[in-house]
Amino acid sequence: QVQLVESGGGLVQAGGSLRLSCAASGAAGRTFRSYGMGWFRRAPGKEREFVAGISWSGGPTYYADSVKGRFTISRDNAQNTVYLQMSSLKPEDTAVYYCAATRRWPMDPDRMDYWGKGTLVTVSS
Repeated sequence: QVQLVESGGGLVQAGGSLRLSCAASGAAGRTFRSYGMGWFRRAPGKEREFVAGISWSGGPTYYADSVKGRFTISRDNAQNTVYLQMSSLKPEDTAVYYCAATRRWPMDPDRMDYWGKGTLVTVSS
């Protein structure tokens, strides 16, 4: 099986920072370098939103306009882990954040193959 497990979410004040991690295991973990990785988020009552993506090689990277300049996606293939460093957090960043994997490249955000269960990020005013 393919497993993606997010961690690092929590409660933070506006202007603060958090670092999310997504660890891959199973088939995805054994062949992690073969996967493009992405971060998505969904707030209650809203559509799922693409946040950031990264190729299997670590570049290029892509960001939603709403987070560009504040969030940074990176990966460590030796650790089978992708990260999302978030800074200057705003209340509107509050959402459940999901990581996802795909063998397709260029990445199609609407056709990701595997999903984690999510980690909650809450940003207070």
